[in-house]
Amino acid sequence: MKKYLYISLVLLISTSLSFCGGSGGDDPTPPIPTPNNKPSIPSLASPTDNQLCIDVTVSFQWNAATDPDGDLIKYELQLATDNQFTQNVNNELNITTNSIQLALEKGVAYYWRVKAIDSKGATSSYSSTFSFYTEGDGVSNHLPFSPSIVAPNLNEVVQTTAVTLQWDAIDVDNDPLTFDVYFDTVNPPITIVSENQTTKTFDVALESSKNYYWKVVVKDDKVGVTIGPIWGFKTD
Repeated sequence: MKKYLYISLVLLISTSLSFCGGSGGDDPTPPIPTPNNKPSIPSLASPTDNQLCIDVTVSFQWNAATDPDGDLIKYELQLATDNQFTQNVNNELNITTNSIQLALEKGVAYYWRVKAIDSKGATSSYSSTFSFYTEGDGVSNHLPFSPSIVAPNLNEVVQTTAVTLQWDAIDVDNDPLTFDVYFDTVNPPITIVSENQTTKTFDVALESSKNYYWKVVVKDDKVGVTIGPIWGFKTD
């Protein structure tokens, strides 16, 4: 009889613990982390696009970014001698103000852009890219700026049998420009499809399932030559 009473008592205690949450209770739900929003994209102010800088100590300025969460913001400035930023001259990090001054070389075309980074590591996209020239000693002619792509977009998949290659190019001396267009299925492209043209477009026929590569060589009327970067796209 005592044995049965003991078993009943054990069952009663186990049941009571189960009802009271003494064992097997659910863990509390962890709080949902608050998402960290990216800061806005800075906009460039100075030097302005396509400017000729007489002083080689250049003051870079941009409009401050904002952060939707109120986080502190720092900036990264990239400065390069090509508009694809493969030949970086400076990569200034952790700038706490919206300006910085840098000493540069004379007679060089530079390209620059800025992005914002908040205190939690979220980054904005880069700003647009501005270009400028530093004046050289006794320079009577500056090379044209490197051409920039307009269409088709870099690495775009084109689904037509023809496409119009489009680009832009500027000369700080406002010299008239001509263009040589290279277009090929090999990288780098070696086939010249147009020489000394004055327009900034060229139509090409395409085949399906191909990788195409193209570049533009910019020439001014004072024998200044700038070879542009290689661009590519695919066909479906």
